[in-house]
Amino acid sequence: MVSVAFHQILRSTVPIFTILIYRIYFSRSYSRATYLSLVPVVLGVGMVTYGDYHFTTIGFWLTLLGVVLAALKTVTTNRLMTGSLALPALEILLRMTPLAAVQSLLYAYLTGEHSRFMVFVAEGHMTRSRALALLSNSLIAFFLNISSFHTNKVAGALTITVCANLKQVLTVLLGIVLFDVKVGSWNGLGMLITFIGAACYSRVELNKKKGSQKPIADSEKQVPVIHTR
Repeated sequence: MVSVAFHQILRSTVPIFTILIYRIYFSRSYSRATYLSLVPVVLGVGMVTYGDYHFTTIGFWLTLLGVVLAALKTVTTNRLMTGSLALPALEILLRMTPLAAVQSLLYAYLTGEHSRFMVFVAEGHMTRSRALALLSNSLIAFFLNISSFHTNKVAGALTITVCANLKQVLTVLLGIVLFDVKVGSWNGLGMLITFIGAACYSRVELNKKKGSQKPIADSEKQVPVIHTR
């Protein structure tokens, strides 16, 4: 329904929707420096993934829905772990993975993937090595969720979405190193812009945390008491 390049460039706007959710629903404001630092992060990914942009109408709306849901998921996960519930990452997985499994199996049945998989197994294509690869992939996804949830709790939802954009650039970079993927000068410039934007965003967030911790540190200083007779 959509090309890979179009999907990637639309997914790079998740930080924008994350900010909108926080501003509209939680009335949270951000500094001008934060907004400016996000511009090269989104723009750089768009340059890296520049390519054949084509999409159908339903493909566009489904991809946009996926972007909104990705931002909503990140914000909701952060609130579940830092709000009144303060759930640990493993408890969130314990509650959510059964529902996700049911949803995935339902989609597999409705799309015919279940029947094709049964034929695949019946024909003897499910070898031990493929089963092991499938299990390894599941374990990687499990540990990825745990690390992602913990990072979300510590760093925040917006930072997670910025790191997701950085991940797209690192994926292309690893493709160049491991698989000799060819990229143009425009794509390389996009990588550089993304890295610069991520560094600027990190600097802004670090300065903001230092600024918020300084008044607390000052208030904890003991005031000397002078005793007079």
